[in-house]
Amino acid sequence: MRCVFVQFRCTPGKIYEVADAIYEREVVSELYSTSGDFDLIAKIYVPDEADVGHYLSESLFDIPGISRTLTTMTFKAF
Repeated sequence: MRCVFVQFRCTPGKIYEVADAIYEREVVSELYSTSGDFDLIAKIYVPDEADVGHYLSESLFDIPGISRTLTTMTFKAF
């Protein structure tokens, strides 16, 4: 499994709806609200055999209320 972090910017007033929808998909390990440029951040484990872009697009990015995402790939945990 590969660990990626995805940040979500939501349309105004939709943060809780987006967070609930993300959580219901059962693909995130952890989900937090954040301050700054993005509203939410999720820790996601992508199966080794899956293409990260397709996996995230098919699993999460069709949720209404998401206006932008930023995906950070990880390499080595210390």
